[in-house]
Amino acid sequence: MVCLGNICRSPMAEGVLRKKLIDNRIDWVQVDSCGFVGSGEPPHPMAVQTAKKHGIFIENQRQRRFFARDFELFDKIYVMDSGNYQDVKDVARNEDDMQKVDYLLNEVFPGSNKRVPDPYGGTECDYKHAFSLIEQACEAIVEKLKSL
Repeated sequence: MVCLGNICRSPMAEGVLRKKLIDNRIDWVQVDSCGFVGSGEPPHPMAVQTAKKHGIFIENQRQRRFFARDFELFDKIYVMDSGNYQDVKDVARNEDDMQKVDYLLNEVFPGSNKRVPDPYGGTECDYKHAFSLIEQACEAIVEKLKSL
C-alpha cells in the first residue's frame, strides 16, 4: 500500500487488509505500507482514531520509504492516486516492475484509476470517507484471494 507520506491512507489500508486477512484466515499474504516522504513517524492521529473505531489498531506502524526492492518483495503494489503512481513509476526498473502496480480503487472500479482522496489536513469526515473507500477495496482484494 503506497501513499505520499505513509501516515494516512496507506497505513489505514495496511491495517484494514491485515484485519480482513486474519478474519478470513488467509495467512499466506504479506501486507505493508510505505510512501515517499518522511521516515519513522507513526500514522496521523486522525488515521489512528478512524481505524480504531473499526477495531483496527495502526498506532504501532511507522513510516517507511518506498524503494526498488519493494518490487522484489511484493507481488502487488497498490497506490492511492496518480501522484503515487508516478512516484512508483519513477523508481521502477523495468516494465515487469510496473506490471505489479495498480490503483487500489481499481479493485472496486476496474480500470477507472480513481483516487483515494488524501484526508491529510482534513476533517474527521474526510478520514471516514477515505477509510470507507479503502475498506471496499480491501474487501474486494480478500474476495479475490479467497477464490485462488
